[in-house]
Amino acid sequence: MSANSRLIVAAHALTWIGLYQRRGHEVATSEQIATSVNTNPVVIRRLLAQLRKAGLADSRRGAGAGWTLSRDLSAITLLDVYEAVEPGPVFALHRSAPDPQCVVGHGIGPAMTAVYGRVEAVLRDELAKTTLEDVLQDVLKTA
Repeated sequence: MSANSRLIVAAHALTWIGLYQRRGHEVATSEQIATSVNTNPVVIRRLLAQLRKAGLADSRRGAGAGWTLSRDLSAITLLDVYEAVEPGPVFALHRSAPDPQCVVGHGIGPAMTAVYGRVEAVLRDELAKTTLEDVLQDVLKTA
């Protein structure tokens, strides 16, 4: 299994747009953002479309086309970003039901559901405490 990087790529893109706008630019293109993330602009456009749907980013078409933030970095939490790009639970149960005649197969779902619920609550709480402004300030400290 591999880790999912959608949250960090989305946070990167939004933070980059916020900094770019602070430096006096009106809109950012998906090509510019993709260069910073080191990925294909199509990946960025798809991700930004999800962020737009969640009310975190806006797009302009035509002359001066590009992306802007819908809210200030200080008003966007990592939980907002997470919920926009990672629908569904953090962890999943078996794709097919385990053997109900097996002691472990019968009880693993309820046991793990309780653990998963607690872990997800902590994760959501931590993500809600951090804004993209916090992320930008930490980024700028390391630059």
